[in-house]
Amino acid sequence: MIEIRTDLAIENRELYKEQNNREVPGVEVEEEKGENYTVTRVKILNESGEKSMGKPKGIYITIEVPKLKNTDQDLKDQVSQLLAKEIKGIGINDENTKTLIVGLGNWNVTPDALGPKVVDRVLVTRQFFVAYNKDRDETVANVSAIAPGVMGITGIETGEIVKGIVEKTKPDLVIAIDSLASRRMDRVSTTIQLTDTGITPGSGIGNKRIGLNEEYLGVPVLAIGVPTVVDAATMVNDTMDLIIGSMKEVAQVGSQFYSSLEQISSEDKYALIREVLEPYMPNVVVTPKEIDLIIDDLSIIIANGLNMALHHGIELKDVNRYIR
Repeated sequence: MIEIRTDLAIENRELYKEQNNREVPGVEVEEEKGENYTVTRVKILNESGEKSMGKPKGIYITIEVPKLKNTDQDLKDQVSQLLAKEIKGIGINDENTKTLIVGLGNWNVTPDALGPKVVDRVLVTRQFFVAYNKDRDETVANVSAIAPGVMGITGIETGEIVKGIVEKTKPDLVIAIDSLASRRMDRVSTTIQLTDTGITPGSGIGNKRIGLNEEYLGVPVLAIGVPTVVDAATMVNDTMDLIIGSMKEVAQVGSQFYSSLEQISSEDKYALIREVLEPYMPNVVVTPKEIDLIIDDLSIIIANGLNMALHHGIELKDVNRYIR
C-alpha cells in the first residue's frame, strides 16, 4: 500500500473508495452543494471506520471553494459565514463558552504561518472578563488566544505549552488552527477542514508531535486547517494523470497504446514517481508562489468566522472592524 500524504479526511475516503470500489465501512457521508462551495460532512462512527480512514472517530467537515485563491470580498464573507455556522454546529453549545484559540505553526515560514496570522486577527476578550471580574457579557464571549510557535523556536513541545495554559486558564473549549497537506493540487488553499477530534502539530509535513485533543488536554478540541502544501510526488502524479488523460483522448480505443495507458495503476505510477524523485528531492513539499497573499486572505476568512461563531453580539457587518 502506497502512503500518500494528506491531512484531509475527505481524501482518505477518496483513496479508500479508489482502492476498494465501495464506500468506507463505519462512515456516514453527507454533502451540501452551494453556488460557490461544496460542504462534505464525514462522520467516523466506529473502530471499523477508524481503521479504514486512518483517523480517530468523530466529525470531519470539509468546505471546498474552488475560487478561494482569487476571491472577492463577497465570497470571503460568504465563506466566513459558512465556517461560523459549521463551528457553531459542532462546538459552541453556549454563548458564554470560554474559548482558547491556538495558532499552530511557524510564523517565519509563510505556508506554516496560518495559525499565528489567525491569532493576530481574532477578537480576544478574556482580559476584560478578568479585569472586571465578569462571568458573562451581553455581546462578547470570553476568548483568549496564543501562538506558541514550534519546537525548533521554543525548545518546548507545543502540546506541553498548550496544556499548561489550559490548566491555568481553564477554558471550556480549545480551537486549534494549523496548515495542512493535501494529496491534490486543486485543494491547496481552496479547502477548509473542521473537525472535533483535535490535531497533531506538524503532521502535514510528516513531523508529528504531541496531539492536541480532548484526551490530552482534558477539554473538547476543535481543529481548523487549510492545506497550504502538497507533496512533490503528488504534484508530479497529478501532472502525469493530466498527460495520460490527454493521450488517451487522442489514442484509438482498443489499440495497443491505449491498452498500455489503461494498465498503468495509480499505485504503480505513484511508486515510480517516488522512486525517481527520491535521490534528488526527498521529502520535498510544494506551495503556490503567491502563498503570502493567500495566507493573509485565509487568515481573515477564518478569523472572521471565529469572531462570528464565538461572540454572540458580532455579525457580518461588524467583523471587518477587528481586522489588522
